[in-house]
Amino acid sequence: MHPIIFFSKMDFSQSNLFGYIEDLQELTIIERPVRRSLKTPEEIERLTVDEELSDIERAVYLLSSGQDIQGTSVVANLPVLMRQNPAETLRRVLPKIREVLHVAGVEMQLTAAVSFLTVLQEESVSIHTYSHSFLHIILQNLEHRDAGVSNAWLETLLSVIEALPKETIRHEILNPLVSKAQLSQTLQSRLVSCKIMGKLANKFEAHIIKREILPLVKSLCHDVEYEVRACMCRQLEHIAQGIGTELTKTVVLPELVELARDESSSVRLAAFETLVNLLDMFDADDRSQTVLPLVKSFCEKSFKADESILVSLSFHLGKLCNGLYGIFTPEQHLRFLEFYKKLSTLGLQQENGHNDNQLQLQTLEQEKKYISVRKNCAYNFPAMIVFVDPKNFHLELYSIFFCLCHDPEVPVRYTMAISFYEVAKLLNSGVYTIHKELVTLLQDESLEVLDALVGHLPEILELMTNGGENSGSESKLLSIPDLIPALTTAEQRAATSLKWRTHEKLLQKYACLPHIISSDQIYYRFLHRMLTIILTNNVLPVQKAAARTLCVYLRYNRKQEQRHEVIQKLIEQLGQGKSYWNRLRFLDTCEFIMELFSKSFFCKYFFLPVLELTHDPVANVRMKLCYLLPKVKSTLKIPTDKHLLQQLELCIRKLLCQEKDKDVLTIVKRTVLELDRMEISVDVFQKRFYENDLLDQEKERQEHLLLEMEQLEKEKQQNEGRSTNVNDKMFEKKRKFIYLSTYCLCMHSTKVEGIRKETLYTVNSKEDKKSKLVRSQSFSTQALHPKYSNIDKCPKQNVLSKLQLSISDDSFRTHSTGNSGNAAFPSSSSSRNLFSSVDQKNNGNKESQSRKMSM
Repeated sequence: MHPIIFFSKMDFSQSNLFGYIEDLQELTIIERPVRRSLKTPEEIERLTVDEELSDIERAVYLLSSGQDIQGTSVVANLPVLMRQNPAETLRRVLPKIREVLHVAGVEMQLTAAVSFLTVLQEESVSIHTYSHSFLHIILQNLEHRDAGVSNAWLETLLSVIEALPKETIRHEILNPLVSKAQLSQTLQSRLVSCKIMGKLANKFEAHIIKREILPLVKSLCHDVEYEVRACMCRQLEHIAQGIGTELTKTVVLPELVELARDESSSVRLAAFETLVNLLDMFDADDRSQTVLPLVKSFCEKSFKADESILVSLSFHLGKLCNGLYGIFTPEQHLRFLEFYKKLSTLGLQQENGHNDNQLQLQTLEQEKKYISVRKNCAYNFPAMIVFVDPKNFHLELYSIFFCLCHDPEVPVRYTMAISFYEVAKLLNSGVYTIHKELVTLLQDESLEVLDALVGHLPEILELMTNGGENSGSESKLLSIPDLIPALTTAEQRAATSLKWRTHEKLLQKYACLPHIISSDQIYYRFLHRMLTIILTNNVLPVQKAAARTLCVYLRYNRKQEQRHEVIQKLIEQLGQGKSYWNRLRFLDTCEFIMELFSKSFFCKYFFLPVLELTHDPVANVRMKLCYLLPKVKSTLKIPTDKHLLQQLELCIRKLLCQEKDKDVLTIVKRTVLELDRMEISVDVFQKRFYENDLLDQEKERQEHLLLEMEQLEKEKQQNEGRSTNVNDKMFEKKRKFIYLSTYCLCMHSTKVEGIRKETLYTVNSKEDKKSKLVRSQSFSTQALHPKYSNIDKCPKQNVLSKLQLSISDDSFRTHSTGNSGNAAFPSSSSSRNLFSSVDQKNNGNKESQSRKMSM
């Protein structure tokens, strides 16, 4: 707005115009010194390096006479020099780096620590050469006056210790450590010694640790500085793992007990955390006589005199309760449970009370501490379910679960959303008790909470709908009545936010809904929403996620009329849309169609609309189509799709002759060569295409079963008024059988795809070709098994006879999971006309109703 007002008031008369020019000249005068002050000629001359110098010579020159920033660059480039010329780098560059590091600044020191570690990890030299050349430099800089530099060199040394041989460690590190750990040394030196001893405990045998390291450990545990005692206390866990259970009981445990009563709160905190981590190494007597009294003391003091341990106690409480579970009396069990409940609501009691002064006195630091405590309680909630037994969840822990899911702070609800899946798994058949909290978290105002919950949303919904003992396919929606509004609200909130990754993740996870809710609910509440997102959203990953989820919904839709409507909308609004962006998304959608549906389905509905885009006026659309043409050709089967192959060849000829865009023409020529090398599958099973054909025929069978389910539902509706209880039971059996077969085939198609990828990966080996041929022959013999040969001889056999034949056959499971051959699947030509022949099947089924009842 300001520039418009400024120009509207400008006066371009001659006098004012000269005034503006003078102002501009003043600005340039002010700017000139800034430009000149960047680098003087002398500085440029000093920073200039002869281009004819080699890398080694340039590095030596910059380290000798260059500026600090140039020296830092050389140190950062040390791993590259070691890879190119290790001998010269060690002889000429590394001694210069050692000299420079004595007076180097913090930045060069940190860079050197990282570069030394990188040289070790890349194994540019042998470990003997590394220890001879680099180890002394690392040890010299360990006690740098800057704490950050000292820690950086210490991390490098700890990583080096992992690779060094024992003798080198003993002479170069362990022996000097005795003097470095003495009380006369600096605080920084003693702290470094503590961490090094924790690392050395895993490198030597127990008797060496007992003789040479444990005396130093005891000395540092009684150091006069509390920082040293706390640091050494945290290393006792590693030392205990190195010396074994017996020495831990006699040496480490007494030190921990003494440190747990230390005057410093940080030392007590370190002792408590180390005790919890070492619970598995203590026997029942140690736990009951030593550890449990200490833990009770910590819990009692945490609310009174020692609030510093409260956050750590809440974090380790789940592990602590389950680790001590076997020695708890019923009274102690109840006491620890009540303690957990108290921590779970810490800081929230004042909100419901009437003491406003107490709320005002509560400091910000306390509020942060209480939020951390409740967050840790949410983290430990699954462990507490195990502690109280899932059968007692509703009585003992449901109220706490409710409070944590409705906590006013986002980090607490976020943690509950992450652990929700674990809670649902533990509750098993009692999972229905937490469905309200699932709806609450789906409708949470924070997208972080929603993003955390969505990670395991398919598994959670599967447990919610099928976890209960009485839940089945008929009562899916009854178990979670508010699920669909919550899911739609969550998607709309994610769509209106700027966090498109959360929206993309949500749409990907919504692909599980066909196994959760009914087909009609998906059609009316979700399917059209996916189409709207594809048409209106501006984020490409979100559009692709919506397109794939829409294809999944279409895949499991049971009504032919709805399927045709969606297909028509995809072709008209995307494939024939006015925006080239929509036409590009149509090609993306066709890729998902080819992935999820059978070849016959794609050829029947989408093959020709895709080819029409060869005449698209936008070059990007034609270019994307050219990349897709090999996949399109792979859906054809000869001789059934011979006319479609002719259409494809005609379109390619037109592109070659009429294309004017150079980039598109280049891709067309490349695509033509790829298409010429492709082999087209035929209607008959071929051994080299066996895995692909098997997967495609399973997809065709699933589509056929979905049509049969629709036909069964229509028959039931037509015979609703005059059907008997026997007929109702038959229809229900058929419906359940078809649903289970579809689900099993869907799960198996993923396995077959994995087998196909593994087979294709090893296809270049002659032995693998032989094994594939033998496997294909064995599959072919199974496919022609006489048990199923009579199915092909009875093409007009009704669904009920198929059901009874499959149930009576002992090998039904093998038959339904893809080990059967051609008999288990409809032929490609018949399945292609499957959608148009439903009415004929209806008439045939009415005429054969009496035969159904007799069978």
